[in-house]
Amino acid sequence: MIPWDYEPITTERLTLRLLTDDDVDDVLAWMSDEAVTRYQLYDVRSREQVQEHIDKVKHARRLENDDDFVEFGIDLDGTVIGCIYFPLKSVENETAELGWALTAAYQGKGYAFEAASAVMAIAFERMRLHRVIAELDPRNEPSVALCLRLGMRREAHYVEDMMFKGAWADTGVYAILDREYRAR
Repeated sequence: MIPWDYEPITTERLTLRLLTDDDVDDVLAWMSDEAVTRYQLYDVRSREQVQEHIDKVKHARRLENDDDFVEFGIDLDGTVIGCIYFPLKSVENETAELGWALTAAYQGKGYAFEAASAVMAIAFERMRLHRVIAELDPRNEPSVALCLRLGMRREAHYVEDMMFKGAWADTGVYAILDREYRAR
């Protein structure tokens, strides 16, 4: 039962919603911060590049086919403090991915955990997926800790498997299965 149509998700403190043109300055706060983008697959972005990104993601609202995605803005009291990227990796293998970025001032306060937990609930409880993964730079210790807090296990560590910002970098793969999610 994979197909899922976007709807806003409300948690105790947050609303996960689609990004809009009004969010450019909020999104710029993390996409222009070198400390935040250090481990992201993109470099620091300008206001114009942020607007182009929002234009690309703001209409993505259905997960049905391989590589469909939804990018949620993490809204805290009217300010978008980060995002959760949620692509459907494989319909056949019932697998999705989670990715995240958070404005530096809001890191370490449990917001990424709260948002990722809510999206993981959609993945397993509504879409009935078999598996959710996260791929990240293993040097990103806060993201590794978040994966473990979410109940994911380290599944792979690829050594120098990608050219990343001019240097070879490793990729860590973390995953959780439906049965592991339900047993937490």
